[in-house]
Amino acid sequence: MKRYIAAMDQGTTSSRTILFDGDGCPVSCAQEEFRQLYPKPGWVEHDCRDIVNSQLNSFRAALGKCGALAEEIEALGIANQRETVVVWDKFTGKPVYNAIVWQCRRTSEFCEHLKTRHAKTIYDKTGLNVDAYFSASKIKWILDNVPFAKKRAEKGELLFGTVDCYLIWVLTGGKVHATDYTNASRTMLFNIHTLGWDAELCSLFGVPQSMLPEVRPSGADYGVTDKAVLGAEIPIRAAVGDQQGALFGQLCTEAGEVKNTYGTGCFLLMNTGDRAVRSQNGLITTLSASLGKPDYVLEGSVFIGGAVVQWLRDGLGLVQSAAETEELARSVSDTGGVCFVPAFVGLGAPHWDSQCRGMLCGVTRGTTRAHIVRAALESIALQAFDVVHAMEQDMRTSIARLCVDGGASANGFLMQFQADMLGAEVCRPAVMETTALGAAYLAGLAVGFWRSLDEVRDHWTIDRVYEPYMTPEQREEALRLWKAAVWCAREFGRCTE
Repeated sequence: MKRYIAAMDQGTTSSRTILFDGDGCPVSCAQEEFRQLYPKPGWVEHDCRDIVNSQLNSFRAALGKCGALAEEIEALGIANQRETVVVWDKFTGKPVYNAIVWQCRRTSEFCEHLKTRHAKTIYDKTGLNVDAYFSASKIKWILDNVPFAKKRAEKGELLFGTVDCYLIWVLTGGKVHATDYTNASRTMLFNIHTLGWDAELCSLFGVPQSMLPEVRPSGADYGVTDKAVLGAEIPIRAAVGDQQGALFGQLCTEAGEVKNTYGTGCFLLMNTGDRAVRSQNGLITTLSASLGKPDYVLEGSVFIGGAVVQWLRDGLGLVQSAAETEELARSVSDTGGVCFVPAFVGLGAPHWDSQCRGMLCGVTRGTTRAHIVRAALESIALQAFDVVHAMEQDMRTSIARLCVDGGASANGFLMQFQADMLGAEVCRPAVMETTALGAAYLAGLAVGFWRSLDEVRDHWTIDRVYEPYMTPEQREEALRLWKAAVWCAREFGRCTE
Protein backbone atom coordinates (compact mmCIF):
# COMPACT_ATOMS: atom_id res chain seq x y z
CA MET A 1 0.00 0.00 0.00
CA LYS A 2 1.29 3.46 -0.95
CA ARG A 3 1.47 6.17 1.69
CA TYR A 4 0.64 9.84 1.23
CA ILE A 5 0.22 13.05 3.16
CA ALA A 6 -2.73 15.12 1.94
CA ALA A 7 -2.85 18.90 2.16
CA MET A 8 -6.04 20.89 1.75
CA ASP A 9 -5.21 24.42 0.61
CA GLN A 10 -8.39 26.42 1.07
CA GLY A 11 -7.83 29.78 -0.63
CA THR A 12 -9.82 32.92 -1.29
CA THR A 13 -10.99 32.01 -4.79
CA SER A 14 -10.48 28.24 -4.95
CA SER A 15 -9.94 25.09 -2.91
CA ARG A 16 -7.13 22.65 -3.71
CA THR A 17 -5.95 19.30 -2.48
CA ILE A 18 -2.42 18.04 -3.10
CA LEU A 19 -1.07 14.59 -2.24
CA PHE A 20 2.61 14.39 -1.31
CA ASP A 21 4.86 11.34 -1.23
CA GLY A 22 7.66 10.50 1.18
CA ASP A 23 10.08 12.75 -0.71
CA GLY A 24 7.79 15.74 -0.26
CA CYS A 25 6.96 15.73 -3.97
CA PRO A 26 3.43 16.42 -5.22
CA VAL A 27 1.85 13.28 -6.67
CA SER A 28 -1.60 14.57 -7.52
CA CYS A 29 -3.37 17.93 -7.39
CA ALA A 30 -6.95 19.01 -7.96
CA GLN A 31 -8.51 22.45 -7.70
CA GLU A 32 -12.03 23.86 -7.80
CA GLU A 33 -12.98 27.53 -7.92
CA PHE A 34 -16.03 28.85 -6.10
CA ARG A 35 -18.24 31.95 -6.15
CA GLN A 36 -17.25 35.35 -4.84
CA LEU A 37 -20.19 37.28 -3.39
CA TYR A 38 -20.30 41.10 -3.36
CA PRO A 39 -23.64 42.11 -1.75
CA LYS A 40 -22.60 45.77 -1.38
CA PRO A 41 -19.61 47.89 -2.50
CA GLY A 42 -16.62 46.93 -0.37
CA TRP A 43 -18.34 43.81 0.99
CA VAL A 44 -16.94 40.36 0.19
CA GLU A 45 -18.58 37.08 1.25
CA HIS A 46 -18.42 33.35 0.57
CA ASP A 47 -21.22 30.81 0.85
CA CYS A 48 -19.86 28.35 3.41
CA ARG A 49 -21.40 25.48 1.44
CA ASP A 50 -19.29 26.50 -1.55
CA ILE A 51 -16.13 26.44 0.59
CA VAL A 52 -16.87 22.98 1.98
CA ASN A 53 -18.12 21.42 -1.25
CA SER A 54 -15.23 22.73 -3.36
CA GLN A 55 -12.75 21.45 -0.79
CA LEU A 56 -14.34 17.99 -0.60
CA ASN A 57 -14.60 17.79 -4.40
CA SER A 58 -10.92 18.68 -4.80
CA PHE A 59 -9.95 15.98 -2.29
CA ARG A 60 -11.90 13.30 -4.14
CA ALA A 61 -10.56 14.48 -7.50
CA ALA A 62 -6.95 14.42 -6.27
CA LEU A 63 -7.37 10.83 -5.12
CA GLY A 64 -9.04 9.90 -8.39
CA LYS A 65 -6.29 11.37 -10.56
CA CYS A 66 -3.62 9.06 -9.14
CA GLY A 67 -5.84 6.15 -8.14
CA ALA A 68 -5.13 6.64 -4.43
CA LEU A 69 -7.42 5.36 -1.69
CA ALA A 70 -8.52 7.40 1.29
CA GLU A 71 -7.04 4.65 3.50
CA GLU A 72 -3.60 5.41 2.03
CA ILE A 73 -3.60 8.93 3.48
CA GLU A 74 -1.43 8.85 6.59
CA ALA A 75 -2.48 12.31 7.71
CA LEU A 76 -4.23 15.45 6.52
CA GLY A 77 -3.02 19.04 6.89
CA ILE A 78 -5.20 22.11 6.30
CA ALA A 79 -3.95 25.50 5.13
CA ASN A 80 -6.45 28.31 4.79
CA GLN A 81 -7.22 31.88 3.87
CA ARG A 82 -6.66 33.80 7.10
CA GLU A 83 -8.98 36.26 8.92
CA THR A 84 -12.15 35.10 7.10
CA VAL A 85 -14.96 34.59 9.64
CA VAL A 86 -17.56 31.84 9.99
CA VAL A 87 -20.17 31.77 12.78
CA TRP A 88 -22.28 28.64 13.03
CA ASP A 89 -24.88 26.84 15.13
CA LYS A 90 -23.24 24.65 17.74
CA PHE A 91 -25.88 21.94 17.39
CA THR A 92 -26.59 21.83 13.67
CA GLY A 93 -23.30 23.08 12.23
CA LYS A 94 -25.25 25.45 9.99
CA PRO A 95 -23.67 28.92 9.52
CA VAL A 96 -25.88 31.80 10.65
CA TYR A 97 -24.46 34.01 7.87
CA ASN A 98 -22.15 33.79 4.91
CA ALA A 99 -18.42 33.72 5.61
CA ILE A 100 -17.17 37.33 5.78
CA VAL A 101 -13.92 37.37 3.81
CA TRP A 102 -10.68 38.98 4.93
CA GLN A 103 -10.96 41.47 2.03
CA CYS A 104 -14.32 42.80 3.27
CA ARG A 105 -14.29 46.44 4.39
CA ARG A 106 -17.78 46.73 5.94
CA THR A 107 -16.38 47.34 9.42
CA SER A 108 -13.86 50.01 8.41
CA GLU A 109 -15.76 52.87 10.06
CA PHE A 110 -16.05 50.98 13.34
CA CYS A 111 -12.32 50.21 13.26
CA GLU A 112 -11.44 53.85 12.63
CA HIS A 113 -13.39 54.84 15.74
CA LEU A 114 -11.74 52.03 17.71
CA LYS A 115 -8.27 53.26 16.75
CA THR A 116 -8.68 56.54 18.54
CA ARG A 117 -8.91 54.92 21.99
CA HIS A 118 -7.69 51.34 21.79
CA ALA A 119 -5.01 51.06 19.09
CA LYS A 120 -2.11 50.77 21.56
CA THR A 121 -3.84 48.19 23.78
CA ILE A 122 -4.72 46.04 20.79
CA TYR A 123 -1.25 46.28 19.27
CA ASP A 124 0.48 45.54 22.58
CA LYS A 125 -1.54 42.36 23.04
CA THR A 126 -1.99 41.11 19.47
CA GLY A 127 0.85 42.64 17.44
CA LEU A 128 -1.81 43.84 14.97
CA ASN A 129 -2.90 47.24 13.77
CA VAL A 130 -6.61 47.95 14.20
CA ASP A 131 -8.15 47.19 10.82
CA ALA A 132 -11.24 45.65 9.25
CA TYR A 133 -8.85 43.14 7.64
CA PHE A 134 -8.73 41.08 10.85
CA SER A 135 -11.48 38.88 12.26
CA ALA A 136 -12.77 40.52 15.45
CA SER A 137 -14.83 43.33 13.93
CA LYS A 138 -16.35 40.86 11.44
CA ILE A 139 -17.55 38.64 14.31
CA LYS A 140 -19.00 41.71 16.01
CA TRP A 141 -20.85 42.66 12.81
CA ILE A 142 -22.50 39.23 12.57
CA LEU A 143 -23.54 39.29 16.23
CA ASP A 144 -24.93 42.83 15.88
CA ASN A 145 -26.72 42.37 12.55
CA VAL A 146 -27.96 38.79 12.27
CA PRO A 147 -31.32 38.43 14.10
CA PHE A 148 -30.96 36.81 17.54
CA ALA A 149 -27.25 36.05 16.93
CA LYS A 150 -26.00 38.05 19.91
CA LYS A 151 -28.47 36.47 22.33
CA ARG A 152 -27.73 33.00 20.99
CA ALA A 153 -23.98 33.58 21.27
CA GLU A 154 -24.36 34.73 24.88
CA LYS A 155 -26.34 31.55 25.61
CA GLY A 156 -23.49 29.43 24.20
CA GLU A 157 -25.38 28.30 21.11
CA LEU A 158 -23.04 29.73 18.45
CA LEU A 159 -19.42 29.02 17.56
CA PHE A 160 -16.83 31.09 15.73
CA GLY A 161 -13.92 29.95 13.62
CA THR A 162 -11.64 30.88 10.80
CA VAL A 163 -11.99 28.67 7.72
CA ASP A 164 -9.60 26.00 9.02
CA CYS A 165 -11.67 25.71 12.18
CA TYR A 166 -14.96 25.34 10.31
CA LEU A 167 -13.49 22.73 7.97
CA ILE A 168 -12.19 20.73 10.94
CA TRP A 169 -15.65 20.91 12.52
CA VAL A 170 -17.27 19.61 9.31
CA LEU A 171 -14.63 16.95 8.62
CA THR A 172 -14.82 15.52 12.14
CA GLY A 173 -18.61 15.52 12.18
CA GLY A 174 -18.75 18.29 14.78
CA LYS A 175 -16.44 16.57 17.24
CA VAL A 176 -13.55 19.09 17.20
CA HIS A 177 -13.73 22.87 17.61
CA ALA A 178 -10.13 23.98 17.37
CA THR A 179 -7.76 26.23 15.48
CA ASP A 180 -4.02 26.83 15.56
CA TYR A 181 -1.82 29.61 16.86
CA THR A 182 -1.27 31.18 13.44
CA ASN A 183 -4.96 31.63 12.71
CA ALA A 184 -5.82 32.69 16.27
CA SER A 185 -3.13 35.38 16.07
CA ARG A 186 -4.99 37.01 13.13
CA THR A 187 -8.29 37.52 14.94
CA MET A 188 -7.40 40.60 17.08
CA LEU A 189 -8.73 38.64 20.08
CA PHE A 190 -5.67 36.51 20.84
CA ASN A 191 -2.82 37.58 23.10
CA ILE A 192 0.35 36.52 21.31
CA HIS A 193 2.40 36.85 24.51
CA THR A 194 0.25 34.73 26.84
CA LEU A 195 -0.87 32.48 23.95
CA GLY A 196 -4.50 32.67 25.01
CA TRP A 197 -7.77 34.40 24.20
CA ASP A 198 -7.83 37.81 25.85
CA ALA A 199 -10.85 38.61 28.03
CA GLU A 200 -10.42 42.39 27.69
CA LEU A 201 -10.34 42.22 23.88
CA CYS A 202 -13.31 39.84 23.75
CA SER A 203 -15.26 42.31 25.89
CA LEU A 204 -14.17 45.23 23.70
CA PHE A 205 -15.61 43.53 20.59
CA GLY A 206 -18.58 42.00 22.37
CA VAL A 207 -17.54 38.42 21.58
CA PRO A 208 -18.47 35.78 24.20
CA GLN A 209 -15.49 33.56 24.93
CA SER A 210 -17.75 30.50 24.72
CA MET A 211 -17.75 31.01 20.93
CA LEU A 212 -14.00 30.67 20.60
CA PRO A 213 -12.15 27.49 19.61
CA GLU A 214 -9.42 25.72 21.50
CA VAL A 215 -6.02 26.85 20.23
CA ARG A 216 -3.35 24.26 19.47
CA PRO A 217 0.08 24.16 17.76
CA SER A 218 -0.09 24.07 13.96
CA GLY A 219 1.15 20.49 13.89
CA ALA A 220 -1.09 18.76 16.44
CA ASP A 221 -4.04 16.39 16.90
CA TYR A 222 -7.21 17.82 15.33
CA GLY A 223 -9.18 14.60 15.47
CA VAL A 224 -10.00 12.23 12.61
CA THR A 225 -12.26 12.69 9.63
CA ASP A 226 -15.71 11.17 9.79
CA LYS A 227 -15.81 8.13 7.52
CA ALA A 228 -19.04 9.38 6.00
CA VAL A 229 -17.32 12.59 4.87
CA LEU A 230 -14.04 11.43 3.27
CA GLY A 231 -14.52 7.67 3.10
CA ALA A 232 -12.03 6.87 5.86
CA GLU A 233 -10.97 7.98 9.30
CA ILE A 234 -7.96 10.11 8.36
CA PRO A 235 -5.98 11.80 11.14
CA ILE A 236 -6.08 15.59 10.84
CA ARG A 237 -2.70 16.63 12.17
CA ALA A 238 -2.15 20.19 10.97
CA ALA A 239 -3.96 23.51 10.63
CA VAL A 240 -2.14 26.63 9.54
CA GLY A 241 -2.78 30.05 8.03
CA ASP A 242 -1.68 30.13 4.40
CA GLN A 243 1.23 32.56 4.73
CA GLN A 244 2.69 30.87 7.82
CA GLY A 245 2.20 27.60 5.95
CA ALA A 246 4.32 28.94 3.10
CA LEU A 247 6.97 30.11 5.58
CA PHE A 248 7.18 26.58 7.00
CA GLY A 249 7.06 25.07 3.51
CA GLN A 250 10.12 27.18 2.67
CA LEU A 251 11.73 25.79 5.86
CA CYS A 252 12.27 29.29 7.22
CA THR A 253 12.34 28.00 10.78
CA GLU A 254 15.28 30.03 12.13
CA ALA A 255 15.36 33.67 13.22
CA GLY A 256 16.20 36.03 10.36
CA GLU A 257 14.90 33.78 7.56
CA VAL A 258 12.46 35.47 5.18
CA LYS A 259 10.04 34.41 2.45
CA ASN A 260 8.02 36.35 -0.09
CA THR A 261 4.96 34.96 -1.82
CA TYR A 262 4.38 36.80 -5.12
CA GLY A 263 0.65 36.47 -5.68
CA THR A 264 -1.85 39.17 -6.61
CA GLY A 265 -0.15 41.02 -3.78
CA CYS A 266 3.02 40.06 -1.94
CA PHE A 267 3.22 38.59 1.54
CA LEU A 268 6.59 38.85 3.25
CA LEU A 269 7.24 37.05 6.54
CA MET A 270 10.41 36.98 8.64
CA ASN A 271 10.94 34.48 11.44
CA THR A 272 12.17 36.36 14.54
CA GLY A 273 12.62 33.29 16.78
CA ASP A 274 11.35 33.41 20.34
CA ARG A 275 11.40 37.23 20.40
CA ALA A 276 8.23 39.20 19.65
CA VAL A 277 9.74 42.16 17.80
CA ARG A 278 7.73 45.34 18.13
CA SER A 279 7.99 46.99 14.73
CA GLN A 280 8.94 50.63 14.50
CA ASN A 281 8.55 50.54 10.74
CA GLY A 282 4.97 49.71 9.85
CA LEU A 283 5.01 45.90 10.16
CA ILE A 284 2.83 43.61 12.24
CA THR A 285 3.91 40.91 14.68
CA THR A 286 2.27 37.49 14.51
CA LEU A 287 2.92 33.81 15.28
CA SER A 288 4.65 31.11 13.25
CA ALA A 289 3.70 27.54 12.46
CA SER A 290 5.27 24.91 14.69
CA LEU A 291 4.83 21.53 16.35
CA GLY A 292 4.94 23.09 19.81
CA LYS A 293 5.31 26.60 21.18
CA PRO A 294 5.34 28.96 18.19
CA ASP A 295 8.02 31.43 17.22
CA TYR A 296 7.22 35.02 16.32
CA VAL A 297 7.06 36.54 12.87
CA LEU A 298 7.28 40.02 11.37
CA GLU A 299 4.89 40.42 8.44
CA GLY A 300 4.41 43.04 5.77
CA SER A 301 1.94 43.00 2.88
CA VAL A 302 2.29 44.58 -0.56
CA PHE A 303 -1.16 45.26 -2.02
CA ILE A 304 -0.27 45.06 -5.70
CA GLY A 305 2.28 42.47 -6.82
CA GLY A 306 1.36 40.13 -9.65
CA ALA A 307 -1.70 42.30 -10.25
CA VAL A 308 0.70 44.71 -11.98
CA VAL A 309 1.15 42.15 -14.75
CA GLN A 310 -2.62 41.64 -15.01
CA TRP A 311 -2.98 45.41 -15.44
CA LEU A 312 -0.36 45.49 -18.19
CA ARG A 313 -2.27 42.72 -19.98
CA ASP A 314 -5.94 43.48 -19.31
CA GLY A 315 -5.89 47.19 -18.51
CA LEU A 316 -3.39 48.55 -21.01
CA GLY A 317 -3.13 45.72 -23.56
CA LEU A 318 0.67 46.06 -23.60
CA VAL A 319 1.20 42.29 -23.43
CA GLN A 320 -0.79 39.22 -24.34
CA SER A 321 0.51 37.02 -21.53
CA ALA A 322 2.47 37.25 -18.28
CA ALA A 323 5.34 35.29 -19.83
CA GLU A 324 5.80 38.01 -22.45
CA THR A 325 6.80 40.58 -19.80
CA GLU A 326 10.14 38.94 -19.08
CA GLU A 327 11.29 39.08 -22.70
CA LEU A 328 10.11 42.67 -23.08
CA ALA A 329 11.85 43.78 -19.89
CA ARG A 330 15.13 42.23 -21.04
CA SER A 331 14.87 43.89 -24.46
CA VAL A 332 15.91 47.25 -22.96
CA SER A 333 18.97 47.93 -20.80
CA ASP A 334 17.00 49.96 -18.25
CA THR A 335 13.65 51.74 -17.83
CA GLY A 336 14.82 54.83 -19.69
CA GLY A 337 14.27 56.84 -16.52
CA VAL A 338 10.69 55.62 -16.07
CA CYS A 339 9.54 54.71 -12.55
CA PHE A 340 6.13 53.24 -11.76
CA VAL A 341 4.31 53.22 -8.39
CA PRO A 342 1.43 50.66 -8.56
CA ALA A 343 -0.66 52.20 -5.79
CA PHE A 344 -3.99 51.20 -7.33
CA VAL A 345 -5.54 50.77 -3.86
CA GLY A 346 -3.01 52.75 -1.87
CA LEU A 347 0.32 51.53 -0.55
CA GLY A 348 0.63 48.72 2.00
CA ALA A 349 3.51 48.04 4.36
CA PRO A 350 5.58 49.84 5.44
CA HIS A 351 3.86 53.03 4.21
CA TRP A 352 0.21 52.23 4.99
CA ASP A 353 -1.03 55.10 2.85
CA SER A 354 -4.58 54.46 1.68
CA GLN A 355 -4.74 57.82 -0.12
CA CYS A 356 -1.69 57.19 -2.33
CA ARG A 357 -2.47 56.72 -6.02
CA GLY A 358 -0.63 54.98 -8.85
CA MET A 359 1.86 57.05 -10.77
CA LEU A 360 4.06 56.65 -13.85
CA CYS A 361 7.02 59.02 -13.62
CA GLY A 362 9.80 60.04 -15.98
CA VAL A 363 7.97 59.43 -19.27
CA THR A 364 9.54 61.03 -22.38
CA ARG A 365 8.88 60.87 -26.10
CA GLY A 366 11.39 58.04 -26.24
CA THR A 367 9.53 55.87 -23.72
CA THR A 368 8.40 52.55 -25.20
CA ARG A 369 6.11 49.79 -23.97
CA ALA A 370 9.25 47.81 -23.07
CA HIS A 371 10.33 50.60 -20.72
CA ILE A 372 6.89 50.69 -19.09
CA VAL A 373 6.76 46.89 -18.73
CA ARG A 374 10.23 46.84 -17.21
CA ALA A 375 9.32 49.64 -14.77
CA ALA A 376 6.17 47.76 -13.78
CA LEU A 377 8.10 44.56 -13.00
CA GLU A 378 10.74 46.53 -11.12
CA SER A 379 7.98 48.10 -8.99
CA ILE A 380 7.08 44.68 -7.57
CA ALA A 381 10.66 44.12 -6.41
CA LEU A 382 11.01 47.69 -5.12
CA GLN A 383 7.89 47.36 -2.96
CA ALA A 384 9.26 44.09 -1.57
CA PHE A 385 12.56 45.87 -0.90
CA ASP A 386 10.73 48.45 1.23
CA VAL A 387 9.24 45.70 3.40
CA VAL A 388 12.49 43.75 3.73
CA HIS A 389 14.33 46.96 4.59
CA ALA A 390 11.78 47.62 7.35
CA MET A 391 12.35 44.09 8.66
CA GLU A 392 16.11 44.61 8.65
CA GLN A 393 15.72 47.86 10.60
CA ASP A 394 13.46 46.21 13.18
CA MET A 395 15.81 43.23 13.55
CA ARG A 396 18.98 45.34 13.25
CA THR A 397 20.47 42.88 10.81
CA SER A 398 20.76 42.27 7.07
CA ILE A 399 19.24 39.25 5.35
CA ALA A 400 21.42 36.89 3.36
CA ARG A 401 18.66 35.16 1.42
CA LEU A 402 15.04 35.66 0.37
CA CYS A 403 13.00 32.50 -0.27
CA VAL A 404 10.37 33.07 -2.96
CA ASP A 405 7.25 31.39 -4.27
CA GLY A 406 4.01 32.33 -5.98
CA GLY A 407 3.18 32.89 -9.65
CA ALA A 408 5.38 35.92 -10.34
CA SER A 409 8.46 34.14 -8.92
CA ALA A 410 8.61 32.27 -12.25
CA ASN A 411 9.70 35.55 -13.90
CA GLY A 412 13.48 35.35 -14.14
CA PHE A 413 13.94 39.07 -14.79
CA LEU A 414 11.93 39.98 -11.70
CA MET A 415 13.81 37.53 -9.49
CA GLN A 416 17.19 38.79 -10.69
CA PHE A 417 16.17 42.40 -10.11
CA GLN A 418 14.90 41.45 -6.65
CA ALA A 419 18.29 39.93 -5.79
CA ASP A 420 20.03 43.05 -7.13
CA MET A 421 17.87 45.40 -5.05
CA LEU A 422 18.27 43.40 -1.86
CA GLY A 423 21.96 42.67 -2.35
CA ALA A 424 21.04 39.13 -1.26
CA GLU A 425 20.36 35.73 -2.77
CA VAL A 426 16.88 34.96 -4.03
CA CYS A 427 16.10 31.27 -3.70
CA ARG A 428 13.27 29.58 -5.62
CA PRO A 429 12.33 26.04 -4.54
CA ALA A 430 11.62 23.12 -6.85
CA VAL A 431 8.17 22.61 -5.27
CA MET A 432 6.36 25.91 -5.64
CA GLU A 433 3.22 24.87 -3.76
CA THR A 434 4.79 25.97 -0.51
CA THR A 435 1.56 26.70 1.38
CA ALA A 436 0.26 23.18 0.84
CA LEU A 437 3.75 21.78 1.37
CA GLY A 438 3.99 23.53 4.74
CA ALA A 439 0.67 22.00 5.84
CA ALA A 440 1.88 18.60 4.61
CA TYR A 441 5.22 18.90 6.43
CA LEU A 442 3.46 19.80 9.69
CA ALA A 443 0.99 16.91 9.41
CA GLY A 444 3.66 14.45 8.33
CA LEU A 445 6.00 15.39 11.15
CA ALA A 446 3.15 15.11 13.65
CA VAL A 447 2.51 11.45 12.71
CA GLY A 448 6.13 10.43 12.11
CA PHE A 449 5.77 10.24 8.32
CA TRP A 450 8.94 12.30 8.42
CA ARG A 451 10.98 11.77 11.55
CA SER A 452 12.53 15.22 11.86
CA LEU A 453 13.03 18.59 10.23
CA ASP A 454 16.48 17.39 9.19
CA GLU A 455 14.88 14.59 7.18
CA VAL A 456 12.51 17.10 5.60
CA ARG A 457 15.46 19.33 4.69
CA ASP A 458 17.16 16.37 3.00
CA HIS A 459 14.21 16.14 0.59
CA TRP A 460 13.76 19.88 0.04
CA THR A 461 15.33 20.97 -3.24
CA ILE A 462 16.13 24.29 -4.91
CA ASP A 463 15.15 25.12 -8.46
CA ARG A 464 17.34 28.21 -8.84
CA VAL A 465 19.33 30.73 -6.84
CA TYR A 466 19.65 34.31 -8.15
CA GLU A 467 22.82 36.11 -7.05
CA PRO A 468 23.01 39.92 -6.88
CA TYR A 469 25.17 41.47 -9.60
CA MET A 470 24.24 45.16 -9.44
CA THR A 471 26.87 47.53 -8.07
CA PRO A 472 26.06 49.47 -4.87
CA GLU A 473 26.05 52.69 -6.91
CA GLN A 474 23.50 51.31 -9.37
CA ARG A 475 21.35 50.05 -6.50
CA GLU A 476 21.40 53.41 -4.73
CA GLU A 477 20.42 55.25 -7.93
CA ALA A 478 17.46 52.90 -8.51
CA LEU A 479 16.33 53.35 -4.91
CA ARG A 480 16.73 57.13 -5.13
CA LEU A 481 14.38 57.29 -8.12
CA TRP A 482 11.93 54.88 -6.46
CA LYS A 483 11.78 56.93 -3.24
CA ALA A 484 11.20 60.09 -5.27
CA ALA A 485 8.39 58.45 -7.25
CA VAL A 486 6.72 57.16 -4.06
CA TRP A 487 6.91 60.65 -2.53
CA CYS A 488 5.26 62.14 -5.63
CA ALA A 489 2.50 59.50 -5.62
CA ARG A 490 1.77 60.08 -1.93
CA GLU A 491 1.70 63.85 -2.37
CA PHE A 492 -0.66 63.52 -5.33
CA GLY A 493 -2.93 61.30 -3.24
CA ARG A 494 -3.14 63.95 -0.55
CA CYS A 495 -4.04 66.58 -3.17
CA THR A 496 -7.01 64.52 -4.34
CA GLU A 497 -8.54 63.92 -0.89
